[in-house]
Order: sequence, then C-alpha cells, then structure tokens
Amino acid sequence: MKKIRTYCFGLLSMILLLQSCTKDLNQYPTVETTSESVYTSVDGYRAVLAKLYGSFAVAGNGRGDADPDMASSTASWGYLRVYFNLQEVPTDEVIYTWAGGDNMTDIQYMTWGASDTWVNAMYYRIYYTVAICNEFLRNATAEKLAAFSSTEQAQIAAFAAEARFLRALAYSHAMDLYGNVPFVTEKDPVAAFFPPRMTRRELFAFIEKELTEVAMLLPEARQNEYGRVSRAAAWSLLAKNYLNAQVYTGTARYADCLNYAKKVIDGGYALHSNYKQLFNADNDKRANEIIFPIQADVAHTTTWGATTYLVNGPIVGSMKASDYGVLSGWNSFRTLREFVALFQVQDKRGDFWKNGQSLDVEDPGASSQGYGIVKFTNLNDDGSYKTDEGLVSTDFPMIRLADVYLMYAEAVLRGGGGSVQEAITLVNRLRERAYGNATGSIDQAQLTLDFILAERGRELFWECTRRTDLIRFGRFTGNAYLWQWKGGEINGRSVDAKFNLYPIPTTDMSANPNLVQNPGY
Repeated sequence: MKKIRTYCFGLLSMILLLQSCTKDLNQYPTVETTSESVYTSVDGYRAVLAKLYGSFAVAGNGRGDADPDMASSTASWGYLRVYFNLQEVPTDEVIYTWAGGDNMTDIQYMTWGASDTWVNAMYYRIYYTVAICNEFLRNATAEKLAAFSSTEQAQIAAFAAEARFLRALAYSHAMDLYGNVPFVTEKDPVAAFFPPRMTRRELFAFIEKELTEVAMLLPEARQNEYGRVSRAAAWSLLAKNYLNAQVYTGTARYADCLNYAKKVIDGGYALHSNYKQLFNADNDKRANEIIFPIQADVAHTTTWGATTYLVNGPIVGSMKASDYGVLSGWNSFRTLREFVALFQVQDKRGDFWKNGQSLDVEDPGASSQGYGIVKFTNLNDDGSYKTDEGLVSTDFPMIRLADVYLMYAEAVLRGGGGSVQEAITLVNRLRERAYGNATGSIDQAQLTLDFILAERGRELFWECTRRTDLIRFGRFTGNAYLWQWKGGEINGRSVDAKFNLYPIPTTDMSANPNLVQNPGY
C-alpha cells in the first residue's frame, strides 16, 4: 500500500490547507485548527512536515488539485508538473502536442519572456514551498520546543532537518532555473517586507552550508522510512550542485562532487536489476536505488500533475492505455529524432513506439509525428493496475543512484580526482542493466564527456535533468547542438544565451524593488 494520507488544517501566518505525504505521518489533526494548537505535539509537527513533502506532488487539497494552495490561474499546476515542463519541454527529449492550447509554445521554442505563464508558475511554486518550510522552522526553534520532553525535542529537531533539506531542494531549483532570486528564511518577519536579492553565488553558498549541516542531523543512509530523506539525499544534492558549480558560481567544484557522490555510492545502495520497474506503480519497493522519491497514490495523491501527467501524457496514437495502467492517453508528448539517435537497438531503455508514428516532426501539433516512448507506467510488477480516471500510484525518483554513478564518472573526467576504472565500472553497471548483458560495456577510450552527456540522456530521460545537463555542456543555447524545433525552426537554430536562465516574473519585479532582472529580458 502506498504511503500517502491527507490532513487539513490552517496555519496562523498563511491561509493554507495541508496535505500529507508519507506512511508514518498518519496523524489526523482537527480541521481548521490554528498554528497554536497544531504545534503542540509531535504528531502536529509530523503532519505539517507531511505537507512540506506533499508540496512537491500536489497543488491542492481536494481531488484533482481542487481546493488549491495558491490563488492564481495556475493554482492547479503542481510543482513537479511545472518543473518537468521547464526542464524537459525546451530540450531534445520532448515535443509537446498541445503547446498552443497550454500556453507552452514559448517554452517549447525557447522564446519565453518574463510574463510567461509557466515561468511564473514554477517561480511561485518554489516560493510556496520555501514559505511553508520557513513557517515550520519558525515553530521548531529551541524557544518553541522548550515545553517538550527531551525525546520529543529530538524528534522535532529531526523533522526540522528534513524541512531544511526540502527548502534547500526548492532553493536549488530556484538557483538553477532563475539565478539571482529573492531570499527568505524563517528568521525573516512574517509581516510584509521586500525580500533581499541573493546572487546565484551567494545562494549556492547558503545551500551548501545548509546541506552540509543537515547531513549530520538526518538519519544515516537508508535508515529513514521510504519517502523521507536521509543524509544520502543531502549528499546527492550537494554532489549535483557541485557538478554544476562552474555554471552557478564560476568556480569548478568537481573534487567536491566526487567526494559526495562517493559517500552515496558507499552508503549501501545498489542498482535495481530491472530498469522499467523503477518507474512503475510498485516502485516504492526500489529503495535500494531510489534515494528520494516524490510519492504518488491513486487514492490519496489525487493530482492531474506529477506522475499522473507523466504516465498519461506520453500515450499517443495506437498505444493502448491499459498496457500502461490507465484508461486513456492524453496524446501530449513524444520525442525527437535527435534523442532517438542516442540509442542503439539493443538498449532496452530506448523502447520507442513507432507504430503509426513518424520519426521526423514537421508539425509539433501532430501527435502522430515523433516516436512515442513511455518511461512511467501505473502497472504493478505483476502487470495489474489500479486507477481512478487515470490517477496513478507511481512515485517520481527525484534522486536516484544511477544519477550519482554518472555524476561520479563525469567528475572524474572533469579533473575531480577519483578512479577512472571505478568510473568505467559504474557506467558499465548501468549499461549491462540496459542491454541485459555486457555487449553495451565501454572501455576507457570510450569514456568521454560526450559519452557521459549522451548516457545521461539515455539513463535519466524525463527525470528533469536534461536542461541542466545541456547547459553544463554548453549545448542548450547557441548552435553547438541543434535539434528539431529548437528556437522554433524545423531543423533547429541557434538560441540566445540569455535562455540559459529563466527571467524573474514581471509581477515580482514590479512588486520588489530589490530585484534585478536577468540579462536580456
């Protein structure tokens, strides 16, 4: 049974209704209670913590994101759905059928501006999560906890470490997507004020400090319950940020990336033997490889975003929805010829649907153009499934061991130290799983940076890494790498480097005099 339950109650400083996200957070506070009564027991803190996790999955508190957390035209667009669109739709991995109707044409063609609907939606989703994490931490200070027993204080302090990780994750996304952004912590006033602007370099340093501190406070690797973070999640996020430090700060940190990746690799995790089972409805059984998931449940996480979007969306043309555990396909997205070209026939990860689909995309709005590929399904291991109008129980692997393997290998190639032989061994573990045997294994001469970028695409496609990876390799903007419809042209075109960052939304620029717009917008 999946680990999702629902809770509703109010917080004093915000008009919120809260929803939970993990198994042992099964506490049911009184509806519409205030923060004074919620923060009076360990169970109350546990229930609020559940909302912090849930903010990455659901957009509201009712079925299908009804009763939304935020009051806006995009209130029903949950964090993960919007994050996927900003990380994947502008790349070679996705061509989107309904771009015009869903206001996503500018994202697809990399022509967005500061008033773009999706750019704004992601920005405010990030700051919603930051806000509720801050609220939790304001109520987890030593002064607030003085009335609790020492055992209770320790429990709540552990919850606070998780809240700090989740805030660091949201701020990492802000740093990656927007660069120089407003900065608020639990130490800032709840009353209206203009948050200061933090540079990308400064935010990197803040996140680094937070993660190194909470890594010592979180449970040992693999010792927290599934769905909640351990120190391995903090190590993994540190490694990811260090891998991109040259982009974020101008200073390479590959040795640090390698150091933290190695901590995770030595932390007791192991690859699951079946790649496809990592992305099905039973993937909550894959804690050996999935370090931190965004959880889903057909009965309790009733969102049309998150993995519901990722299971239903790619079912196109002659694909049979029941083969993927749902009722009907949405004909939303396919993939492009340049991405298809990354795969050899024997690579089982490239399970493309070609029946009735053309390889070339002459019209992005034609769902029969572009090969289909389904990564996420709502099937259980035995092939059975349970759905409700297409809702699914498939978790999203926000942090996965395979990514850490590839980070280690890339850090070695970029001069971070480590062992070339270990890098080859780690990469070949992925390749052997993908091919079913050793025919896909590589040698030292084949282990190049170009290979790593391609292998990251093959292994991690649709896991919200592609835009970040292409930027790190200098191939997202400019003309070093073109794919169909990059820049809005059928064979692709060079794109201005300003699109390596999304702009600060016009609404926030108008509201906060401390902010400075990203160059070119």
